[in-house]
Amino acid sequence: MKSNSFAITVLVAVTCTLAPAALAASEIYSIDSVHSYVLFKINHLNIGNSHGRFDDPRGSFTWDDANPANSRFELEVQAVKVDTDNEKRDKHLRGPDFFSADQHAVISFKSTALKPVKPDTFEISGILTMLGQTHPLTVTAVHTGHGKDPWGNYRRGFETTFTIKRSQWGMDFMLSGLSDDVEITVSVEGVRQ
Repeated sequence: MKSNSFAITVLVAVTCTLAPAALAASEIYSIDSVHSYVLFKINHLNIGNSHGRFDDPRGSFTWDDANPANSRFELEVQAVKVDTDNEKRDKHLRGPDFFSADQHAVISFKSTALKPVKPDTFEISGILTMLGQTHPLTVTAVHTGHGKDPWGNYRRGFETTFTIKRSQWGMDFMLSGLSDDVEITVSVEGVRQ
């Protein structure tokens, strides 16, 4: 009986010692919207490419350097903040033919799994919600760097480029003039909390 008590005491002590270390392995970062970008490219009339972005991306991510599979990402942009450097076009994009920003204000991505594929490269699976529809999405992201900034904050960055079919989310206006495929680049820099 004594040996069982001793074993339980040791197990509890070891668990209590390891638990804070496990918690400390995960770091929470808030996305720095000034140094983060959501860019897109779409083909126009099978002739040229049109480019745009969503200003002021928001979100956070949890990073576990010891076990990246435990990491999570959440990102959102406001549909009304689409910006192609042309006010008339942007107004059209915010309307019912495209983003329906009045009815579907937020476009969001939330990860569900992360898998390392090679050093500093990760496959991130999750769900993308746009126009009130949610579909699975898997992207390959590169860990672009980490370290202290001049003001004493600790930062970490990731970037991915992937392609979606906009019609999958119900955006099927003018498919004959604007490609269904949209190339998206997301580059985020997070500040550790």
